[in-house]
Amino acid sequence: MNSKYAPLQVHLRDSGRAHLAMTFGEIERVIGAALPPAARKHRALWSNNPSNWVMTKAWLAAGYETEKVDMQKHSLVFRRVVGSAPPGGADETPAAERPGSFAEVFGKLHDTVTIAPGTDLTDPVDEDWNAER
Repeated sequence: MNSKYAPLQVHLRDSGRAHLAMTFGEIERVIGAALPPAARKHRALWSNNPSNWVMTKAWLAAGYETEKVDMQKHSLVFRRVVGSAPPGGADETPAAERPGSFAEVFGKLHDTVTIAPGTDLTDPVDEDWNAER
């Protein structure tokens, strides 16, 4: 990519993160230039439509999509698209942060079930329980 947004593409690609929260100001520091005024006014500019604007192509080419765009706080989250590997092919993102991973789903269930003290989870649940059936 040969545009002023190429540094954003490199920054995202090299981060190796599944989710990367950034402010508009941080994006401007990465690209070394100001975002167009419309970026702070129009939520649609932050959509993942590849024909939207040049910067969209930068984050899509890096394997990311935008989410949680907050126009009041001038912030958003870049989320790596499932199936797009970070540089070198190895995913250094902690398992719990990988989209769709067992650890991510299991982590969301944390503290949703309580087992009463003294409960033996290996006890049969029915009088007619038979391991041979």
